[in-house]
Amino acid sequence: MCDDYFTVGETGELCLIPGRQGLRQILYFKDAGNHQFEKGDYPWLARVRVRVQAGGGGAAGARASQGEVVAQPGGSGGGYAEGHYSVTTLGTVETIVVGAGGDAGTATTDGGSGGNSSFGGLVTANGGAGGAAVMPSGTGPAAYSGTPGPLAGSGHWASGGGAGGGALRLSAGQGQSGEGGDSILGLGGFQRSSTGGGGASRGYGGGAAGGFARDGDSVTGTEGGSGIVIVELYG
Repeated sequence: MCDDYFTVGETGELCLIPGRQGLRQILYFKDAGNHQFEKGDYPWLARVRVRVQAGGGGAAGARASQGEVVAQPGGSGGGYAEGHYSVTTLGTVETIVVGAGGDAGTATTDGGSGGNSSFGGLVTANGGAGGAAVMPSGTGPAAYSGTPGPLAGSGHWASGGGAGGGALRLSAGQGQSGEGGDSILGLGGFQRSSTGGGGASRGYGGGAAGGFARDGDSVTGTEGGSGIVIVELYG
């Protein structure tokens, strides 16, 4: 019905009733770093739904001696959180933080942790941990645990990220690195059983897979997926 959405003002003008128009605009903050949201830029704003994805963990590379194998675990996926808030709940300016993906490790160093993402003090998501350079070069069977996912952050609904996969060495020529952990808005990188850095994540916030090296090879690691903050504006 028309009177569900419109009213006649004191001057006889036809006006929209605040809060009745539904979704009117979506803002996507994809670049890692700090951003500003000012509710005064949207005079018709009644409420927001905020979706916050943190960055995923990077992963280590690998270096193997001649006739040996190294495989490393994957980084974990970033956490996710969301909330739905009335415009009166928001500050005049809310700071948005988009977490970067974790740095790639070298052939012998750990991958970096993904950055936290947030919308003011209302919604926060924790970044994924980097995959560690834990496996030494060798020929015998070996197994190393994966990378735990981060704990849930804060908001009306929050979840931690997926764990990075563990790494295996079966012999002097065979093994497999760990896959990257998934996130709510992204997928982790693919694991390797041939020389190379681990697979990169897809989407937002996935963890990187661990590196794999065989028979004297040396490879660098892979960066984790960056986060994103999505703000849905309702009139």
